[in-house]
Amino acid sequence: MTVLDAATLRPLVPAVIGVLVRRGADFAAAEDAVQEALVDAWRTFGEDGSAAPRDLKGWLVTVAWRRFLDVVRSDAARQRREVVVDAEPVRGPAENADDTLRIFFLCAHPALTPTSAVALTLRAVGGLTTRQVADAYLVPEATMAQRISRAKRTIAARSLDRPGDLTTVRRVLYLVFNEGYTGDVDLAAEAIRLTRELAALARDPETDGLLALMLLHHARRPARTRADGSLVPLAEQDRGLWDTALVAEGVAVLQAALAQDRRGEFQLQAAIAALHADARTAEETDWVQVVQWYDELLEVTGSPVVRLNRAVAVGEADGARAGLAALAEVDPALPRHRAASAYLHEKDGDLATAARLYAEAAALATSQPERTHLTKQAARLNSPPRKVVE
Repeated sequence: MTVLDAATLRPLVPAVIGVLVRRGADFAAAEDAVQEALVDAWRTFGEDGSAAPRDLKGWLVTVAWRRFLDVVRSDAARQRREVVVDAEPVRGPAENADDTLRIFFLCAHPALTPTSAVALTLRAVGGLTTRQVADAYLVPEATMAQRISRAKRTIAARSLDRPGDLTTVRRVLYLVFNEGYTGDVDLAAEAIRLTRELAALARDPETDGLLALMLLHHARRPARTRADGSLVPLAEQDRGLWDTALVAEGVAVLQAALAQDRRGEFQLQAAIAALHADARTAEETDWVQVVQWYDELLEVTGSPVVRLNRAVAVGEADGARAGLAALAEVDPALPRHRAASAYLHEKDGDLATAARLYAEAAALATSQPERTHLTKQAARLNSPPRKVVE
């Protein structure tokens, strides 16, 4: 018996859209038709799926294609176009991995803004409803519907036959992952699901590196916040709460990717995350090797954020003074520069400067949990030490 839940239906969405587009439907019309077919599936078979066909994907293709044809025929006079159909597509296996991969590429097309690419990916590849995507990004459903419609119009004329850009797709999925959990959809888990699918299709070490990075970061999620929502720094996290199965999987995926000797930024970031995951305590972290991976990552990306994180790692490996010297080479206008400087000054024993920098960093923080954490750090250093009563 087929259970018609999200786990069953969502993976089918991009492949079904891809089949319709390959048959001649434009992307926007194909996506709309597939959404209607999904609704038909729920209405026809119910959640228990007791009467669902074995080839659910083939059924969705057939129903979605009919929906598409109905729209085309009703709009033929207005749009002055016609779709030539030799015969009604027969129901049956419709598997084509390339279709799914091409839909990934279309939804992350460089012509789209990052926000539009993320929204369209969640809708057309992830199979989420417009309401779910809107809730996840804390915007009205009408606003998200307009954003998705504009995105579909932007890529309507894009050819499905052109080679896709895996780099852009990976960046879009990483943006989804970093949104974490909002609304009734766990975007981090959804990003991992989609990245697993992409990795199976692309067979590319850097995509595997992205999957490994997500798994290793997601493994630490249970220890990352307290019950009141406040942040727990990596060094203070209860490592017993980390998901060891996700860590093991992430390390295995990473090792296989690195073995191909085609390193990219996600593989290098994952290698750093793996070193943190490998240490039983914060004190046992191999900071020298962390710095080495940061050196390689800096070579690949030239990113000022990487340079900032490297300075903190240098402070752990070679002492606070060395870390501050490395930080002096980083643009002080960079977000979190003051927080890193505060940490290194505290490590060096300059508590007054550290307290001032923590307070300045809190004022510049872009999220409430981060602001609260930095404010507490400043207050901690400004509080007079308690006298011990004998």
